[in-house]
Amino acid sequence: MFGKATDPVCGMKISKKDAAATSEYGGKTVYFCNRACKEEFDKDPERYIQRAKG
Repeated sequence: MFGKATDPVCGMKISKKDAAATSEYGGKTVYFCNRACKEEFDKDPERYIQRAKG
C-alpha cells in the first residue's frame, strides 16, 4: 500500500507512510524527509522537479 519515495531536495529515500511532510505539485504528492526540505521545495518547486527528472 505505501511505497518508497525520494525527497527531491536532499535525495533521501523515505517511506511514503513515514514522510515528515508532503506537498502537492503538478497533480502529484511529493514526499519529504523533514519540514526543512518541504519548505525549500515550496520556495521553487520547478527547480527540484527538473533536478529529479534530470
